[in-house]
Amino acid sequence: MSGLRFTPDHEWLRAEADGTATLGITHYAQEQLGDVVFVELPEPGRRFAAGDELAVIESVKAAGDVKAPAAGDVVAVNGALAAAPELLNKDPMGEGWMVRIRLADAGALAAMMDQAAYDQLIAGL
Repeated sequence: MSGLRFTPDHEWLRAEADGTATLGITHYAQEQLGDVVFVELPEPGRRFAAGDELAVIESVKAAGDVKAPAAGDVVAVNGALAAAPELLNKDPMGEGWMVRIRLADAGALAAMMDQAAYDQLIAGL
């Protein structure tokens, strides 16, 4: 998947044609979590600063927060995750997307890791 950007916290972002960015967790993150049993997503319209808690994921192994990788407003959430949180395990970088954000600074994506840099990061873990 080209055009993806990654964070050190194992989140991915993809710039969309409408100026928003779709966010989810990576394959590596879902493997570390194990079977996801619950996902709590924010309401559309909610504003976040970089580093704020954006979502909560609970699995059979652990619970964890998804932090906002950059400041912005949530414009859409993946409602399918409420009924089927296992989508995060089955297709974390596709149907298991979590939120769409209108970034306060469109340049924030450029500062994130590309696929090659992210692959290097996880190779060292």
